[in-house]
Amino acid sequence: MEIAGKIIKILPVQSGQGKNGEWKKQEFVIQSDGPYPKNVCFTVWNNKVEIESFKENQMVKVSFDPESREFNSRWYTDLTAWRIQNADENESKNTNDDNLPIIQSDSLPDDSTDDLPF
Repeated sequence: MEIAGKIIKILPVQSGQGKNGEWKKQEFVIQSDGPYPKNVCFTVWNNKVEIESFKENQMVKVSFDPESREFNSRWYTDLTAWRIQNADENESKNTNDDNLPIIQSDSLPDDSTDDLPF
C-alpha cells in the first residue's frame, strides 16, 4: 500500500533485546494529502529504511504493509514502512511522459495487406 503526505514528526529511536537478538525501531508521523487530512504513524524496523535522510515538513510517499495482531482480546495494528521516497522524485518520474517521441501517422506501416476478416 502507498500513501503520500508531509512528515510532521520523527520520533526517537527505540531499541531492546529480544529472543532473536537486538532490535531497533523508529516511528514517524505523516499528515496525508487530500481534503480531509489524517495523521498516520508508521514504524521502521532495524534501519531497513533510512529515515535520517528525511526531515519534518518534507513531502514523501510511503510504501507500507499493515498488520494486526491480537493480545488479551484486543487488536493492535502496525503500519510498517518498507520504502520512503521524496514526493518530488515521484512527480518528476510521472512527468517524463511529455518527453516521449511523437510518431507521425505518415510513418506508420500500411496494414492494407492484412488477410484478417475483421
